[in-house]
Amino acid sequence: MSTALTTAKPRISPTTQILIGLVVGLIVGYIISVTDKSVANYIRPFSQIFIRMIQMIIAPLLFGTLVAGIAGAGHFKDVGRMGLRAIIYFEVVTTLALLIGLLAVNILQPGVGMVLPAPTGPPPITTAAQTWDQIFLHIVPTSAIDAMAKNDVLQIVVFSMFFAIGLGMVGEKGKPMIAWCESLTEAMFKVTNIVMLYAPIGVAAAIAYTIGSSGVQVMVNLAYLIVTLYVALAVFFLMVLIPVMLIFRIPIVGFFKAIKEPALIAFSTTSSEAALPRAMECVEAFGVPRRIVSFVLPLGYSFNLDGTTLYLSLASVFVAQAAGIELTVGQQVTMMLTLMLTSKGVAGVPRAALVILAATLASFNLPIEGVALLLGVDALMDMGRTMTNVIGNCLASVVVAKWEGEFREPPTAPAS
Repeated sequence: MSTALTTAKPRISPTTQILIGLVVGLIVGYIISVTDKSVANYIRPFSQIFIRMIQMIIAPLLFGTLVAGIAGAGHFKDVGRMGLRAIIYFEVVTTLALLIGLLAVNILQPGVGMVLPAPTGPPPITTAAQTWDQIFLHIVPTSAIDAMAKNDVLQIVVFSMFFAIGLGMVGEKGKPMIAWCESLTEAMFKVTNIVMLYAPIGVAAAIAYTIGSSGVQVMVNLAYLIVTLYVALAVFFLMVLIPVMLIFRIPIVGFFKAIKEPALIAFSTTSSEAALPRAMECVEAFGVPRRIVSFVLPLGYSFNLDGTTLYLSLASVFVAQAAGIELTVGQQVTMMLTLMLTSKGVAGVPRAALVILAATLASFNLPIEGVALLLGVDALMDMGRTMTNVIGNCLASVVVAKWEGEFREPPTAPAS
């Protein structure tokens, strides 16, 4: 028996399985793109199933973790202090992301020399620019059930915080509900583990559909724009995230090892929501208390979308360049300030940033056809910016834990 156990082949790690799915998806997608692109439509449902299974986890997981964490701790002043620190960090980092995006697109100028496609009907996305009061009012849900049904992360967080504070004020009578929320959280993490068994298939299908339907030529048509974005993201990592880790004495190699799986899920599915449950587990295993993880990470999904804000500033100026419209420094600064507001609350789902981009273009009278120009390669760029969003939010949770003096060094590296 002992010999059989020692000689048994080790199980393939979830990260390796996802990487295999990524490679298989690329190969299948290429074959479809050069044979029959219509086949991609038969693959798409298998990727959508994965996203749907993840989405069904979000609301109960967030509600359970937030209520159990806040009401269980009972230190409501700590929540206010922690929230203020998180918001300060979010605003500093996202502002730097916007600046890097503007600098990259102005220096490399990927849109110069391009011609916008002629309009062939209504734009693919039409939306009005959100005003400050609309953004402000959206924070508070009119119905907790509606917020959960729509998976509106920010509204779920707000309702859960109010409910947790009220539950904590109940005293002894509220303890059974707190215990129920703790049980709900543990159960949802187990459900997450079950759903993750399908992750390699979902990832393979998502990649195969993207490459198969759009074709490999999309990587050539707007290659310079894609390169510009990834260069800007690399600069953001080197000039912002790495220095933050050094300032707060966060082990760089250990951090990236801890969050590699949710980062890969985000990259391959282009959905921050798909990576949220695993990200919460990995950050907690890295040494961040659950109450901080369950508060900061979901909050960051609305206020700390580093990759998305960088992309929005870059894409907006790119459309102006492609249309032959020169924006002054003042106009670009105004655009950056606008994006600081409109980028808040971007849904953590694929292509959600295009809605904000369309609103920004409308605000500055730039051609809405620019959205159509970007649709073909948006999936390829969405991979990088979504992964950056997830990594940035994981880091924010560690930073706040360090700031609060509650980060605990893991005895060993988290299991992959």
